[in-house]
Amino acid sequence: MESRTMPAATWTSTSQSLPKRDLWQAMARGLRCRCPSCGEGKIFRAFLKVADKCPACGENLSHHRADDLPAYLVIVIVGHIIVPIALWIETNYAPSMLLQLAFYLPFTLVSSLLLLQPVKGAVVGLQWAFRMHGFDESRPEGVEEGTIAKLVK
Repeated sequence: MESRTMPAATWTSTSQSLPKRDLWQAMARGLRCRCPSCGEGKIFRAFLKVADKCPACGENLSHHRADDLPAYLVIVIVGHIIVPIALWIETNYAPSMLLQLAFYLPFTLVSSLLLLQPVKGAVVGLQWAFRMHGFDESRPEGVEEGTIAKLVK
């Protein structure tokens, strides 16, 4: 019994001509915690839980894979704000450590919590605009981009 391996047709992003999605508009809509597709519906059903579908246009949002990226981005953003302020205050005024902690800790906590949801929305908007993960409606179910399926006869 002879077996022969033949490559099956592979789905690639260039095999389908789809209209381009505006990256900056999708990310701006995500920053406003709105659907990256229509800009009307709310993207979150809870503080950091993305809705399965947009209530306005019905866009499926369950495909997002934001994972830890929003938290890392918030750490970078808040760190770039807090550290220069802390250095400037320390070098010019040298207040007591207790006074510094009384200012820096609450400011860091509040600014991180305020930025987390908009940054996650922007990441979901970025994924939607680039048709990442399941946001590409032309991709057949179960086929990952760039994979080559093998048929054995």
